[in-house]
Amino acid sequence: MAKKIAVIGAGYVGLVVGIGLSDFGHYVTCVDKDNRKIKLLKKGKAPIFEPGLEEYLDKNIKAGRIRFTRNIKESIKENEIIFIAVGTPSQDDGDSDLSQFKEVAKEIVKNLNGYKLIVTKSTVPVGTNRWLFNLIKEKSNNRNFDVVSNPEFLREGKALQDFFHPDRVVIGYGREKAKEIMVDIYRSLYLIETPFVLCNWETAELIKYASNAFLATKITFINQIANLCEAVGADVHVVAKAMGKDGRISPKFLHPGPGFGGSCFPKDIKALVKIGEKCNTDMSLVKEVINANETQKLKIIEKLERNLVKLQGKNISVLGLAFKADTDDIRESTSIVVINKLIQRGAKIKVHDPKALHNAEKRWGKAIKYLSDEYEAVRNADAVVILTEWNEYRNMDIEMLKKLMKGNVIIDGRNVLSPSRVKSLGFKYEGMGRK
Repeated sequence: MAKKIAVIGAGYVGLVVGIGLSDFGHYVTCVDKDNRKIKLLKKGKAPIFEPGLEEYLDKNIKAGRIRFTRNIKESIKENEIIFIAVGTPSQDDGDSDLSQFKEVAKEIVKNLNGYKLIVTKSTVPVGTNRWLFNLIKEKSNNRNFDVVSNPEFLREGKALQDFFHPDRVVIGYGREKAKEIMVDIYRSLYLIETPFVLCNWETAELIKYASNAFLATKITFINQIANLCEAVGADVHVVAKAMGKDGRISPKFLHPGPGFGGSCFPKDIKALVKIGEKCNTDMSLVKEVINANETQKLKIIEKLERNLVKLQGKNISVLGLAFKADTDDIRESTSIVVINKLIQRGAKIKVHDPKALHNAEKRWGKAIKYLSDEYEAVRNADAVVILTEWNEYRNMDIEMLKKLMKGNVIIDGRNVLSPSRVKSLGFKYEGMGRK
């Protein structure tokens, strides 16, 4: 049966979840404090780039299954099920900032009226859902409620695919009633036999952190192997392909690059380290992943300096600002480290990205130049750096690059170009993990 659901927080996760739940046939109210964002959404315009998102948004607005508001109090009162999907960014010490989450918790305490199922979609430290349950139990006169931990596993660029075809659905619960409601909410997924992991709150919370930490570790491992390949004259792609044939390893996340970024991996592994510290548990491996990833981002600068000697006054073109393709998200992107270092060294920088230029301009302002055409971005460049695996860059006209560039250095941070093809035209080329 269709449910009435409020999703508090219309950011990346909240918006995808809200639209996805409405497409399951539920009636969803998305709540956010950002008036500009709400106005955009009411017009059927998504404030973020995610393939297919606006099409699903338009479809469900027209069907009357999703609406948008800033009124959190009425949304809590009017809906039986409350999904919390606010941000939990990293603090300076790596711990999760739960200020937005706690603000929502206080609103829930004040506005409970009848049975409520409160679902934590935000990524929160272990123990947070138990804290939320105890807070409501102590502070509210209404004892008729349940709390569920339902972590998200959405990849930016493939978020809708992940929502509608997840590898698993994790439900951490206290009472059977809560489990039954959650299973009913996701009933559509039973049709494709999606595995459901049913557990307690703490297990659900830790599944999210453990999953992201493992994937981050796998990326860091292949990046270190790539660095070794460069030193000994091996090809990391052949190494990774052979490794991936082993069923115990699998080929996923064995792609070398200039370090991982985004809104999840960096903050989640830092938070996992803090959880370990609070529990007096050794998380040295995860700590090293954090350190190694930051070092990996500097490899791009090392390669530029090796080929240009000095960066002062050099024209550097950076292609790709988003932390990965098919998103406009530059949070924790390698491009931030690279561009900041280039600015410090006095380089002149032009950048291109198919979707992330607006976010880049918010960060760097007039310190760099923004081009909407990749070929204009490389005009008169001494060196070109590729940092995001957009298809536009895989299929670039290399002969055109040769004509437009002043220099002949290409640093391919994603190995999207053919080394033999590029070198045959007289370029000095460096990829990742290739001698």
